[in-house]
Amino acid sequence: MTKLILIGAGPGDPELITLKAIRALQKADVILYDALANEELLLYAPNAAVKQFVGKRFGCHALSQQEINDLILEYGQHYKHIVRLKGGDPFVFGRAQEEMEIAFAAGMQVEVIPGISSALAVPASEMIPLTCRGVNESFWVVTGTTRSGELSEDIALAARSSATVVLLMAMSRLETIVDIFMAAGKGETAAAIIQNGTRPDAKMVLGKVKDIACRAQHSGLGNPAVIIIGEVVNLSRQLADKMAAGNGIAAVMGGLI
Repeated sequence: MTKLILIGAGPGDPELITLKAIRALQKADVILYDALANEELLLYAPNAAVKQFVGKRFGCHALSQQEINDLILEYGQHYKHIVRLKGGDPFVFGRAQEEMEIAFAAGMQVEVIPGISSALAVPASEMIPLTCRGVNESFWVVTGTTRSGELSEDIALAARSSATVVLLMAMSRLETIVDIFMAAGKGETAAAIIQNGTRPDAKMVLGKVKDIACRAQHSGLGNPAVIIIGEVVNLSRQLADKMAAGNGIAAVMGGLI
């Protein structure tokens, strides 16, 4: 039977891919890959495999979701292993359910290979822990782009909590999001925006809710980016300084040895 394999490509760094995903790519007949999937991952695929870019990120829609669904069915009539390579994790705002349903309806087998979500990996790559004992007990992951085009009501609920809030696909609504947090009395809360997280061209801006939009505009930040709001952001500099100090001591010790 034809098989649809949904693979999480991770947050951008091509080394942040699972061994299971690599093995699936090595057997792929067709790979339909998103804009946020690092193209270096295509090197794992056989030379003869069909590799088609299908876009899918804010401001970059090479194909509509319906056109992608149609491609899955079309290729499924001629090939055995169809890989759908999605940025991050397929089940975190990846529309995986829609693609699985059309595959099931066509009698295809389906497998999901989880990936490292940018919601987790991007903050970690810049030394921002999503939780820290004594600072917070939970975190929210919220999308800034809903099907209706409206902001999720969950953002206002998250703003009233003590949780760390991670916003994906939200840069186009940053000023509105800031207003929501300001209305919840969070103007002084630490905030960070990380563009192209985990990649060599990653760029981060730190600030507070009240000034993060201005700082992002001044720095020219845009998509793809992850927004983090919460006091854990303040730990980034502390951890980075301690790591730098530790590396310096290690370098000195290495010279002595």
